[in-house]
Amino acid sequence: MTTVAVLGTGKMGGAMARRLAASGFDLVLWNRTPEKAGQLHVGRVAATPADAARDADVVISSLTNDVAVRTVYLGENGVLRSAGGKLLIDMSTAGPEVADDLERESQAKGARLVEAPVVGSVPAVESGKLLILAGGDQGDVEQARAVLDHLGEVQYVGERGSAQRLKLIANSMLGITSAAAAELLNAGTAVGLDRAQVFSILVRFAPGLAARERGFLHDQHTPTMFAVRDLVKDLDLGLRAYGESGTATPLTQQTRELFAEAMRESADLDISAIVRNESPSH
Repeated sequence: MTTVAVLGTGKMGGAMARRLAASGFDLVLWNRTPEKAGQLHVGRVAATPADAARDADVVISSLTNDVAVRTVYLGENGVLRSAGGKLLIDMSTAGPEVADDLERESQAKGARLVEAPVVGSVPAVESGKLLILAGGDQGDVEQARAVLDHLGEVQYVGERGSAQRLKLIANSMLGITSAAAAELLNAGTAVGLDRAQVFSILVRFAPGLAARERGFLHDQHTPTMFAVRDLVKDLDLGLRAYGESGTATPLTQQTRELFAEAMRESADLDISAIVRNESPSH
């Protein structure tokens, strides 16, 4: 039986752990708050990332940001203290700079790294329908499929850094379409149109909005599928990456400003809370 270490058992990591346990994998869990990992009841809880990696064949991480990724992999009790010969799969959205650093350090320790950020939220994990953007050595990606195929569709997108860059494009598009939908939904309502009819038209052009109908139509932004604060983090990473190429991205910049404004009151709510920015009642 393959033993998989899952590092980071928040919403996404926890859902991945449950899915992998149900698929028959033996799990070792680590989380900054150990109680959260223990509450999953799907594997033993390790004291440190290094301990979790030591007892695993494959290591998966799903972490909040670039700082967390660096700490978990490169810190004093990090994964790379005990990762020789192991397959490491980082599914966090942390940017291409982190991917470069982890790849370099992993090679030095004799480990193999696959970057595998995902498109989709908890329901996609639970149904095994995540889109997993995999980058790195193609042979390592093929080996990672033995685990990742249980979580969703694996799409190989190229060498190190490619998956992170493509994920930032995806989340930039998600932010832009969500902000545009909020603006037009409230504009349509303000000129006397039926709010549900306006939303149905928007969904025709951006079908992904349908998953957030409760938020856009009924101001119900929990449970949170993707928090406003996390989108702002990803837009910042994206703008940094696009800026390095000299590309002008004014829509992405404006979207970042709108979500940063929304974050003042709605940081932990789902990104559908952007609709409050344009609403006269808020």
